Formats: sequence, structure tokens, C-alpha cells
Amino acid sequence: MIPKVHKQGSSTLGLLNYLYGPGKAEAHVDAHLVASHDDTAPDPGRDPAATRADLRDLLDQPLHLLEADQRPVKHVWHCSVRAAKGDRILTDTQWAQIARRIVAATGIAPEGEEAGCRWAAVRHADDHIHIIATLVREDGRRPDHHRSGQRAQAECRRIETDYGLTRVNAGDGTAAKRATSAERHKADRQGKAITTRDELRAIVRTAAAHATSEADFFAKLTGSHVLINRRIAPSGDVIGLKVATADNRNKDGEPVWFAGGTLAKDLTWPKIRERITAHDTAPDTPSRARTGRASQRWRHTTRAVQAAHTSLHGDDPALGQAQLAAVGDLLDILPTVTTGPTRIEIFTAAQHFERATRSHIRFEHAQATALRTSAKRLLRTAGQPADTALIADLLITLTLVAIAAHRFHQAHGHTQQAAAAQTTLAHLQAAYQHTTAPALAELATHAPRTDIQHGYAGLIRQVLPEHAERILADPVWPALAATLTSTEAAGTLAKDTLAKTATQRELDTATHPAEVLLWRLHHTPSKCAEAATARNNRTRHQRAHAPAAPPATSPAHDPKRRR
Repeated sequence: MIPKVHKQGSSTLGLLNYLYGPGKAEAHVDAHLVASHDDTAPDPGRDPAATRADLRDLLDQPLHLLEADQRPVKHVWHCSVRAAKGDRILTDTQWAQIARRIVAATGIAPEGEEAGCRWAAVRHADDHIHIIATLVREDGRRPDHHRSGQRAQAECRRIETDYGLTRVNAGDGTAAKRATSAERHKADRQGKAITTRDELRAIVRTAAAHATSEADFFAKLTGSHVLINRRIAPSGDVIGLKVATADNRNKDGEPVWFAGGTLAKDLTWPKIRERITAHDTAPDTPSRARTGRASQRWRHTTRAVQAAHTSLHGDDPALGQAQLAAVGDLLDILPTVTTGPTRIEIFTAAQHFERATRSHIRFEHAQATALRTSAKRLLRTAGQPADTALIADLLITLTLVAIAAHRFHQAHGHTQQAAAAQTTLAHLQAAYQHTTAPALAELATHAPRTDIQHGYAGLIRQVLPEHAERILADPVWPALAATLTSTEAAGTLAKDTLAKTATQRELDTATHPAEVLLWRLHHTPSKCAEAATARNNRTRHQRAHAPAAPPATSPAHDPKRRR
């Protein structure tokens, strides 16, 4: 059950004309009254003798209790109540009962009071009603309808229980603003899959995730063909932002502008600026360049996500929420560095996870600088082939974060955010399957002999006794055995590697623990690789600290040269 309290209006007849009229995109069928303040109101929908003006006059009668200059201009209260998709069709009697509960809960007509506001409930479709009321009570006083939207939401949760309807996740006021019906109708007329508001929200959010400076942010918006209207302070600093698309114009041919805050609460310019600057801006030095190679960037990002996962189990809600916001930025970045079906699933995951990045928990973006920095540096690997093991390990870690985010938000009563994290999890798991299925199939073809597998099984039981049976029953076990064989061939004892790898990742929540171990083994450096790295580091250190050689002397200027 989804209630929506609309902006107050000034014309009772204007709203009645809409409710009893043919409608815009959604055809109004059999518009009629299902309930009113005294159940004797005229119904211009089914009574040929009644007119809309008659109903208007009845509803507005309390206005005349006040002097003309004392009457509120915006006196029309309007609330629509819609059943969730999949709910059964309710009868007129049931909708009448629901309407009475809504006007009582919102303070329009409190139960037991005879001097409440006059109201009427109109039904012109199977799945919803509209309630119209005049905001002057029968005794001439104004009603107490403060926060009527939240009160309607709370009553709808109770109605869902009483009528056995779908339980809709309650909001907390931090969700992105939905497109209006006019915006949806306009998108339909233009043949667009999404509204301009939703399109701009995605573009601005992605630009903020990718940008490394204010100039870079505006350049990315321009590159996405977004029109920009900056509000500039006398100092020359940007203090406000509006955006528009070239193809969305009003009747005068002017762009329809959207302020950042009307797209989402975290897309105001001050919050965007804080988000953009919350990363390490130090340029890559020669030493950074080596550790910043593509594979290292993927590893650094995975470690940062692991830290975010840990913070979600801590006792600092602000840090946890900050890390979730940074994870949202990472998900917006990952489609740029991935391809194929994996990219599509991650993109979809990002759209859903966006809801999990906002709540009433206050935080500073700087609390997640490490993750945001790693994510932005990962962008530099775009176009470069990435090792499947590195992508798989990051996706596994992100699935754990999605699970932790669901629990985090549940613990804080954030039902919409928890549901968004749960939906995100399904898409991350699908992305993981698309990424790893070909590689796992190839590895399985290189499974060692049965006797060798038995030997590794004994090793698993020795090193990981609490997880052994799940690992050995995992369909990926032959591929893991093949990986252990190649690990030992590279000069590393399987026992040592398993013990080290198991401490780097919890296995209790893993659906396929053998896969978790497999991908960790794949990007754990072998003894030979570690030795080579150590030699290279020593060589660089020796070169950096070697005494400077004297400048070469030309033979023509050598004083000792015999003439």
C-alpha cells in the first residue's frame, strides 16, 4: 500500500475535474465516490443529477466560516493511495474503510471528532483511490496535519497487515525523488525508457564517482552532453549546480533544469564537491607507478573493500555508512573496467545499490578515502585486460559487502536500504558467474589424478578442519585441486598457501568455499615471484643509494692528457 500526499492546491474544482475526467496516460474508468466525510456527498460519477460543482460546494463550505482574507489560499489537500503490484483487487467497501483510516491517521478527520475536515474519496481504477479534503475544519479551525505523509505511511503499514497485502518497505525520506507523473508521461511520448530526471541522476552520480577534481567533474558532464548551469559566488567559486538535457524543454523552448538536490539528497553541489575531493590526489611517482600496475590496482581495491566489509561489523555507524557510499562509487566505476555480461550485471547492481548508500546516519566522505582512492585509480586500467582471478576476488568481496550491508541496514531499521542491498547481491553473484564460469571449466579439465586429489583432501582436512567437508563437496573441488598442483609446481607448499589464504577471507558465509580459496590462490604470489620481487627491490634500492659517478671528462679537456 503506497500513499502519496501531494502538494496543496488552491482549486477544489480543478482537482475534481481531473479525478472525474478521462485522465492523461492512465485512462480513468468508472470514476465514482467510495466514501466521504458523512457518506451523503453527491457523486457526479454515478448520479446523473450531481455535478462536480455540487461536490466542490459541499467540500468548500467550511471556508465560508472564515473572513475572506482569513481563508487559506492553498486549502486543497490531496492524497493518493495505491495498492502494490500483485495485490488483489479490493472492493469499494474495503477502499472506503482504508480512506477513513488514512484521513483519521493524518489528522484530516480524526476518529471520534465530529468537527473534522470535509473530504471525499474517488476511485477511477482498480488499484488506487484519491482522497480530496478542504483544510478548514467544521469549526473553522485548521487541522493538525503536520507530517501527514509520514503518518499515512505508518497507517499503510498497519493496513497491509490487517488486509493481508504486500508489505511495502517503509521509506525514511532519504530516497531519490521519484519522477512526477507528468515527467513519466513526457518520457512515454518521447519514446524514452526512463525519465529525464532518472537519466540525469545516473549521469551526475557516475560523473561524481569518476571525477578526480571539480574541473574533471564538469568535463565529464559536458562529455555526456549535459547542459550545466553553475551558480557562482563573488569569489568565483561554484556554490550551486543545475543540469538539463538538450532534448527536454518546456513549452517556451527553454531547458528544464534540475538542481542536484532534486535528483537525490546526496547530489547537492556541496556534497558532490566533498565526494570528489575525498581521495588521495598525490600524483603517481616512479615507485607508485610500479605498485600501480593493473594487477596491483585490482588487489589494492579488493583490500580496500575488505576493510569496508570489516567496518560494517564494527560499532561506528558513521564509518560503515561512509564505506557504503564509497562502495557505491566503486560499483559506478567498475562497468568502465569490465566487459560483456559481467559489465551489464555490475551496472545493474550499481543502480540498485545506490539506495543503500543513503540514510539518516551522518558521515563524511573522507572517512572512506582509501576505498575511494583505490576505485578512482582502478579507472586507469580501463582498456587493459584483467586477470579473471583478480576480478573474481573483488566480486566475491563485494558480495560479502552486500550481505553485510543488508544486515547493517536491517539493524538500523532501514528497510528500503536493506532491500536494495539484497537485490544488489543477486546481480553481483550473476556477475561473478559470468566472469568465472569459463575459467573454472578450463581448470577442471586439468584436475590431477585421483590419488593426488585424495592427498590434497587430507591436507584440506588438516589445515581447514571446520570447512573441509563443504570444500570437498563443492563442485569446484577438481579445479581447486588443479590450482594446488600448479601452486606447488611454482615452488610453494600447498599447506603453507592454504593456511595463509584461509586467514584472508571468511569462509563461513561463502556459498562455494572452494571457489573462494581457488581465486585467492590464483593471485597469491608464489615463492619464486616473491623472490624475484625482492631482488628487483634490492636492485632499485642499491641504484637509488649508489654514490654519484664523477662527470665524464672530454679528452680535449683532460689536463693529464699528453699533448
